[in-house]
Amino acid sequence: MWQNILAGFIFSLGLVAMFLFALNLITNHGEYLTVPDVKGSDYQKVKADLEKNGFEVYIQDSIYVDSIAPNIILKQFPEPEATVKVNRVVYLTINCSVPPTINMPNLIGMSFRNALLELKSLGLKLGDTSFVPDIAKNAVKDQLNAGASIKPGSPIRMGTLIDLVIGAGLGGDQIPVPDLFGLSYIEAKMVLEVNGLNAGVILLDENLVDTSAGFVYWQNPMPYDEQQMNNSIRSGQLMDIRLSLEKPERKTDSLPPILPSKN
Repeated sequence: MWQNILAGFIFSLGLVAMFLFALNLITNHGEYLTVPDVKGSDYQKVKADLEKNGFEVYIQDSIYVDSIAPNIILKQFPEPEATVKVNRVVYLTINCSVPPTINMPNLIGMSFRNALLELKSLGLKLGDTSFVPDIAKNAVKDQLNAGASIKPGSPIRMGTLIDLVIGAGLGGDQIPVPDLFGLSYIEAKMVLEVNGLNAGVILLDENLVDTSAGFVYWQNPMPYDEQQMNNSIRSGQLMDIRLSLEKPERKTDSLPPILPSKN
């Protein structure tokens, strides 16, 4: 009987030995590799080299850095020179090949300095800057992309150039107050822009709901004073206007004389 027990014991030892041998083959027991430094290298080349040398490769994350070429490896784990087993996974973080899309922020009204900080924090770049007369000196008056105003919340790629229109403060030169009476809102706005002025408070008559359909029948400051002398205004100042649905008509006998502006 002891022969059967011995045979069973030897058979069991054989099974254990076979299992351990197979386990060593599967796990590559005793085989180790040194992780190379792949940061700053191209992902496609690194992937092929790592897999050829017994590593598995997995992209853990991708971020966007505009100063670095696409598909360049930014981070790795395990760290360089670490000793790991064969078939160990190397996790990589690479630079995006396509910049991600974000929402355009609202920079209008911000100081120029704060607008720069906001652009930088969102991965956008400052393009051209232009200045217009405005009472709010160094404040952003408009934000542009490719020459056109871009509304807050509009989708835009990170790294895009954003042009800013900045208030330059009030101009030093006095100019005659333009006469806006009878002009449509669009025409009046163009006259203000040509003269370096800005629309202030815009009041609408009760029966007018669309600003663009209105006509100017009152303005402040007025073009002439009580002595019918031209009033003056500085570039960048505001002009308030009132709009009516019907185009007003000025009486011919009430036209003021054209006189030189006051010094």
